[in-house]
Amino acid sequence: MEKLFGLKILMFVDEIYEDLELWYPKLRLAEEGAIVTVAGPEANKKYFGKNGYPCISDVTYNDVDDRSFDGLVIPGGFAPDKLRRDKKVLELTRNIFSANKLVAHICHAGWIPISAGIVKGFKCTSTPGIKDDLINAGAEWVDQSVVTDRNMISSRRPEDLPDFCREIINYLQKQQLTSNNS
Repeated sequence: MEKLFGLKILMFVDEIYEDLELWYPKLRLAEEGAIVTVAGPEANKKYFGKNGYPCISDVTYNDVDDRSFDGLVIPGGFAPDKLRRDKKVLELTRNIFSANKLVAHICHAGWIPISAGIVKGFKCTSTPGIKDDLINAGAEWVDQSVVTDRNMISSRRPEDLPDFCREIINYLQKQQLTSNNS
């Protein structure tokens, strides 16, 4: 039985994304029945990961309505450094977060929630390379494979993807059960 049947998840993509950090969650969430939409600066454009693996965006994030999604999963790599400079990416991230929906980030993807101004007072993790950025933005940084604090889930690196995806699936399943029972 698909644990996340019909849930809609948004992911961001741009050049030099971390290949595994996009594809592993995308495929795991789809296996569980979620509808995963990959949004980039342009629709139907082929973006290449750090290791050369391509991903074709489904839509441009400029045409995305955050109310259509049940959560956001942000892959790392160096794409988040560029994406965090886009007002629409930050608006989508803030709105999904403010609606008490899931915002999950791994590795360098923490740059987007930092720039969106949503990490203050949250416990999270990341690659050690942006540890100081998270701390300076008001987060409590911990060195764990996965951290869940309210509606934010974070992980450090590709090796943590099994824990990251397991926690995302469990969180979304609980969220779905809660909304179905209310």
